[in-house]
Amino acid sequence: MIDRIDIKLLDLLQRHGPRPAAELGEKVGLSASACHRRIRALEAGGIIAGYTARLVPERIGLGLDVFVDISLTSQSEEALTAFESAVKSYDEILECQLLSGASDYRLRVAARNVADFDRLHRHCLSRLPGVAAMHSAFTLRTIKAFEGYPVSGIDERR
Repeated sequence: MIDRIDIKLLDLLQRHGPRPAAELGEKVGLSASACHRRIRALEAGGIIAGYTARLVPERIGLGLDVFVDISLTSQSEEALTAFESAVKSYDEILECQLLSGASDYRLRVAARNVADFDRLHRHCLSRLPGVAAMHSAFTLRTIKAFEGYPVSGIDERR
């Protein structure tokens, strides 16, 4: 069962990444050892799946974020599996979601610039199996970036 201290820890870890248990414990009112045990329990319970660093894409030469909606020629199990397997082999495809609605999938793709996206389109996206149609949208500016899931209201949602 998650309590208010766990919720505070989850929020801190999502927004600020891993921190020393003493620092986190101070912010949530626990000793370092008690805080460490709580975090290990959240990890063991599968609530925390891992830790990553958030990079600034422009600083590593990836100035273009593109969302690509994909419609497949078939929604058979074989077609979906083949498409999903192929998507996993391209590092430039950052995310892939199976959708309801007009498109079957939405991809988020990282590129250096429009010419680089053209290369990815020709040599990666157009070679994905079973694609009937693609529609791309470029990110002009990110207004609110993903910083984690809203954990503050977990108690009310249960």
